[in-house]
Amino acid sequence: MSLPRGMRLLALLTLGLFVYLLVILFRSPSKLDTPTGFPKYQGDFRDPNYEPTGEPPEPLRRVDGDNYAPNNPKSARINATLLSLVRNEEVNDLLQSMRDLERTWNHKFNYPWLFINDKPFSEEFKRKTRAATKAEVRYEIVPEDHWAVPSWINDDLYHESVEILTEQNVQYMGKTSYHQMCRWNSGMFYHLPALQDVRYYWRVEPNVHFFCDVDYDVFAYMQDHNKTYGFTINLYDSPQSVATLWPETEKFIADHPEYLHKNNALDWVTDSATRPEHNLKAGGYSTCHFWSNFEVADMEFWRSPAYEDYFAHLDRAGGFFYERWGDAPVHSIALGLFEDKEKIHWFRDIGYQHIPFFNCPNSPKCKGCKTGVLTDGEPFLYKEDCRPSWFKYAGHG
Repeated sequence: MSLPRGMRLLALLTLGLFVYLLVILFRSPSKLDTPTGFPKYQGDFRDPNYEPTGEPPEPLRRVDGDNYAPNNPKSARINATLLSLVRNEEVNDLLQSMRDLERTWNHKFNYPWLFINDKPFSEEFKRKTRAATKAEVRYEIVPEDHWAVPSWINDDLYHESVEILTEQNVQYMGKTSYHQMCRWNSGMFYHLPALQDVRYYWRVEPNVHFFCDVDYDVFAYMQDHNKTYGFTINLYDSPQSVATLWPETEKFIADHPEYLHKNNALDWVTDSATRPEHNLKAGGYSTCHFWSNFEVADMEFWRSPAYEDYFAHLDRAGGFFYERWGDAPVHSIALGLFEDKEKIHWFRDIGYQHIPFFNCPNSPKCKGCKTGVLTDGEPFLYKEDCRPSWFKYAGHG
């Protein structure tokens, strides 16, 4: 006896679903099966963060008894500080950054914090930040002459430039304070009186995240291994924001060829293979730069004649205001030209996020980020990663 029509349809649907599940289960993986967030790079680049990540080479200095205790007058701490340019209203975002860095690293080593503002810090800011660390905390105000718009900047030209570049979607172009901050971070901060006797700094911005336990003294690593600069993230910049930065740099190099280091990273600075449109719009500059919201650095480099002369040249050219030259490309070009590229270190073991980008290594010491994922934003953001170019020309550091 035949089955009713409804039952026959149900049987057919069940059989079809079963066959579909078998196909899904046994079919060969396709490119569409790539895990969410896996880097969609051109060529055969595979993010080294997918490989197991350990600590950098010895020697590494570690906590031994009370050698890094906060009040130990003979502590093993070297001449260094944590550094943050921050406003009063950013205190809660800063506390997020402090809690992460204290939990993963500084509660062991107790390096001092130095907070800097262009206005006096509020008592609320001081109370909350002091409560977030056992280490020494200091508060400084940017000198007025450091923050002021230079006298040689033409106000009419500045406002005309703002209008033009705002139409080209150059972010923050209309904020004078942003231009002032970029200039100060590029060539003024290390002249702060409170930093005159300090050599190394770790820059920490509000609302960033640190994911990995770090069990060695990061500053001592820089000193012991003769490193000048440490980064986590390496990106392309907006070429419209730095259109004349490289032409001005070429003028400077023509006048001072003696400053070029024989083991420089010029190929990285001028690479045109991966993003040729960037190189073209930026006058020969790749726009690659170390994302300076995270940087661990030796201020002796910024205080060197090469960098001081370079910054003075750029400052007079006016691009911090007429364009939007940031401290990241300025620092990066200078490092790429005037420093030994072997002295620039990728801190692959330090898990870090500044929205929307990550550095997330493959390590059991890391929690809260996804291994190897560059961004949790749109997939097109993967093309902003310049690490493949850095690794090509300079290695992993």
